[in-house]
Amino acid sequence: MKLTANSFMTVLSSRFGAFLFLIGKTLRFVFFLIFLLTLFTQTQFLASYSQAQMLFFFLTFNFIDTVTQLLFREVYRFRPMVVSGDFDLVLIKPISPLFRALVGGADPLDLFMLIPYVGSLAYVAAGLGVSVEGLALYLILLLNAFAIATGFHIFVLSLAILTTEIDHTVMIYRDLTSMGRVPVDIYREPLRSIITFAVPVGVMMTFPAKALLGLLSPGFVVLGCAMGIGFFLTSLLMWRYSLSRYASASS
Repeated sequence: MKLTANSFMTVLSSRFGAFLFLIGKTLRFVFFLIFLLTLFTQTQFLASYSQAQMLFFFLTFNFIDTVTQLLFREVYRFRPMVVSGDFDLVLIKPISPLFRALVGGADPLDLFMLIPYVGSLAYVAAGLGVSVEGLALYLILLLNAFAIATGFHIFVLSLAILTTEIDHTVMIYRDLTSMGRVPVDIYREPLRSIITFAVPVGVMMTFPAKALLGLLSPGFVVLGCAMGIGFFLTSLLMWRYSLSRYASASS
């Protein structure tokens, strides 16, 4: 909690910079939303999805992406800690080094962005006629999506220890997840299968919304949860291996 409070104070110390950051995030969201709505001026359906359904997929993506950035912003600052040797100090403290590296500094600006996203999600979902079962599956698969996102960030941290590189890995992760702005069904094979099963972007970004809309079979719900748990556990094994290979600044 203290680490998060310090992070909030640091970010908010430059109010003008924070304001520009929020403006940038808002414009990126608005521009893609305009692009998405423009597509529906020429057709009523896109890959069998209506305008409201596509909007719900897009809002779900933004919600998941924003929550992960809110919680895991410290990952972007991990490389200097390893290169400078400050990670040695983390290892000797009575706190999990993974917890410190992963959620050691939340971003309050992303917290502000969640407010319109949650409101928009609730409004669009109400118009789609959501069932109680669909809502329950949506929440379960949202938790599963956060488990996968956590696994991705743990892999990034592990590679930072093994290679002292992190910036490119984070950008690759962000480029891959950006493909989930729209349902992965719109992509052709074999790309669709790759980003669903090999790199579980589809499970993370598309499955929750499909479950709420009643478009995901029980088998795929179970498969998606199994993949999320397996991916997260594999990332923990990768983290343990990277720590065993860590060479401290004093070595």
